[in-house]
Amino acid sequence: MSINIWIVWATWAVWVEMIKCLYDLKIPIKELRLWASPESAWNIFNTLFWDITLKKVDEDFFEWLDYALFSAGWDNSKAFAPIANKKWVIVIDNSSAFRYDDNIPLVIPEINADSIWDAKIIANPNCTTAIALMAVNPIYKKYWIKKMIVSTYQATSWAWAKWMEELIENTKKYLAWEKRENKVFAYDIAFNLIPHIDTFQENWYTKEEMKVTWETHKILWNKDLLVSCTAVRIPTLRAHSESIVIETEKKVDIEDIKKLLSDSPWVDLVDDTTNKIYPMPLTAANKYNIEVWRIRKNLVFWDYWVEFFVSWDQLLRGAALNAVEILKYMISK
Repeated sequence: MSINIWIVWATWAVWVEMIKCLYDLKIPIKELRLWASPESAWNIFNTLFWDITLKKVDEDFFEWLDYALFSAGWDNSKAFAPIANKKWVIVIDNSSAFRYDDNIPLVIPEINADSIWDAKIIANPNCTTAIALMAVNPIYKKYWIKKMIVSTYQATSWAWAKWMEELIENTKKYLAWEKRENKVFAYDIAFNLIPHIDTFQENWYTKEEMKVTWETHKILWNKDLLVSCTAVRIPTLRAHSESIVIETEKKVDIEDIKKLLSDSPWVDLVDDTTNKIYPMPLTAANKYNIEVWRIRKNLVFWDYWVEFFVSWDQLLRGAALNAVEILKYMISK
């Protein structure tokens, strides 16, 4: 069975990765359409499938489509997803527009694909949540988890390709002793880090940090799990990292936890201290699997606490790959 697919907002960094994932996961595509803003429309892109002309959306654009992969931001998802549904198009959305709607599943296929059922809109989780839970879930299923503390080190690929471009340009200017401009970041990101991502909430956490709490509760169906996150922007291009500390119900067995993670097909246990091989943005970039290392008992709480370090490609596992895996699961069912 071949399907017709629409990728919405094909000027973001994620859409290029979506097409790569569609190709790598052998999604049977009959027609692939790309939609962009009016300013970007009518540009021609060479893809792994065929040359595609970016189109401006209109009333007829949804005809004869089966699925739409949205990476268009909150406003566009809210505006166009219901229109797509009226044309019997199933939407897989990368924005936060539908993540917290009780009637719309929030899905990581390896964890809760069975929550999709007959949904017409499926939400993709935030990248920080997706990767944390990919690493945590094998432990969660056996040891149960009471508390989780996450510190993130997030790349500039979080939203727009121009964020990565600003890092590259300001790095060049920094090394050349030239004046730098910060157009998309609050401060210069070159050789710096910014402990502020998204808007601050009433509890002094940012929205990016609270997303990890809200989405973990929904994906694991466990609102009793206590989650705290600190999110920091760092000067890397496309790979995020996280330090994760969890409290378990059962006494931890570190060797068993290492085995649980190494047995997970989406996890690479990179644990070679002798040769100084460990997860890093440089090694995790352009990989489908996440990298995990430094699995150890926490020195403060000890027997019921374990901590570890994770790196992964934000554009892939944190966005495009998860969306295409949802699509592949739906096609298979």
